[in-house]
Amino acid sequence: MRIDVFGPENLAALGVFAVCWLGYQPLQRLLLRRRNTLHTDMTVIRGAWMRNMALRDNRFMDGQLLAQTLNSASFFASSNLLLIAAAAGVLFGGEATFRSASSLLVIKTSSRLLFEAQLALVIVALARGLLDFIWSIRQMNYCLAVMGAAPLTASAEQAEQYGAVAARLINPALSSFNSGVRGYYFALAAAAWLFGPIALGVASLGALVLLVWRQRRSPAASAIADLRKLLDG
Repeated sequence: MRIDVFGPENLAALGVFAVCWLGYQPLQRLLLRRRNTLHTDMTVIRGAWMRNMALRDNRFMDGQLLAQTLNSASFFASSNLLLIAAAAGVLFGGEATFRSASSLLVIKTSSRLLFEAQLALVIVALARGLLDFIWSIRQMNYCLAVMGAAPLTASAEQAEQYGAVAARLINPALSSFNSGVRGYYFALAAAAWLFGPIALGVASLGALVLLVWRQRRSPAASAIADLRKLLDG
């Protein structure tokens, strides 16, 4: 059955996608009121890392750890940009591209307008993730400067204060990196619209459930929660 882009099925699926995509962060904040998540536990662990960094005489290891994360963010940003370019190439490919795609039985598109809207949604999701990666990279470069500027001779109290301020910079940097990675989940959900509005709605809900589960119930979240308890203790 051919479905119009402004039909109720597509509008409902887009509504589900928007609620899941834009509502994830408010939902995460709501969950934090009831129980810590992987995100908040990692905030505490990174704070401990920065305090230990400020107390160390040799900070080469700390710089290397952050440099590895910076390389990962750069890789994801480059991959994101390539995906955006590929999707944009198809989007502006003209009538021939639309006919080739619509000839596939699994692609549920009834018009070129619908096909372009489907691709545009993927590009928007990827673009938001790319902006998060770019901001993360900039902040991590600031963090490298902060590590290099850590005083070599400082009292324990001064080092503790320096580490606490450094944690206020590294936590947003890595949170932006996580937001960029999260953009891939919703970009995949947006791509499911090519298979129909039902696929878009199911994929959006699936991405939301998977993200919440990984924050609350995954083995990694459990292990990090236990590690935070050890640090608090």
